[in-house]
Amino acid sequence: MEQFSSGCKRNYYGKGDVIVYRLERESEPPPGLRPLFAASVKMLLYGDAFWPTYTCGDNTGLVATDSMKNFIQQETLNFTGTDLESYCSYLAEKFLATYPQTEGAQVTADEIPYAGLDGGVGFVPSGPERAMARVEMRQSAGKREFVELRSGIRGFKLVRLGGSAFKGFIRDQYTTLSETANRPLHMWLDLEWLYTSPAAGFTKGQVTARVRRMVHEVFQSFESGSIQQVIYQLGTRMLEEIPCISSADLEANNRTWETVVEEGGQRGVFTDPRPPYGCLGLSLKR
Repeated sequence: MEQFSSGCKRNYYGKGDVIVYRLERESEPPPGLRPLFAASVKMLLYGDAFWPTYTCGDNTGLVATDSMKNFIQQETLNFTGTDLESYCSYLAEKFLATYPQTEGAQVTADEIPYAGLDGGVGFVPSGPERAMARVEMRQSAGKREFVELRSGIRGFKLVRLGGSAFKGFIRDQYTTLSETANRPLHMWLDLEWLYTSPAAGFTKGQVTARVRRMVHEVFQSFESGSIQQVIYQLGTRMLEEIPCISSADLEANNRTWETVVEEGGQRGVFTDPRPPYGCLGLSLKR
């Protein structure tokens, strides 16, 4: 079930996996634009106008999800920015203005990341982490307001060759795990954050870029006694150094590789772990 910041809905509908690639193929794109903007979009609508579709199959007030797909793809050409927060806001506000019977709209955009090659005309997929943004907006009597603006980065895959310990935990009849003082740590990480106000979230992607650098810096420099300690250090630093962030939610997966063979702890061969993995979450507020 989808979650809405404004609360549970008795009905909602929409379109997901709407893929857009906006190309600026001029030799020098207009100021502020990059040659390739790509995203996967989900738009969800709610409101009493759509209730008759459920109760008696009356589609009089319904906007077809195919029309929603076309709206997203065609309006991407009219969007003049490059950050996901502004993109989601543009789509939500324009849709509500176009279809006033809609009480509210939630728009989520996941980055499809590409990196440019030297020379300027070639690109290759990048990542694996992907930025995301989600906007919920509602309207009443022609007045529109933000309910939520959320940003995040999902899909980090981080490997540290040493400097990660895990020891001192409870040992009993169920314990088979060995303690370690210097493991090669492999972890996955998703993180999202809210802003002190919706207006504070429109930074042309600067906050997302800063958080991405911060993840790399903390993981590279911080020797930890647990993955929980890593994400706590990261979350507290986000709140300390980025004033417009009001809260941070982080979830890490322990994907540490299994040892095949090692020589003196300096050289070794490892393999992917078995499917069960540790899942660790943290929520921090200013």
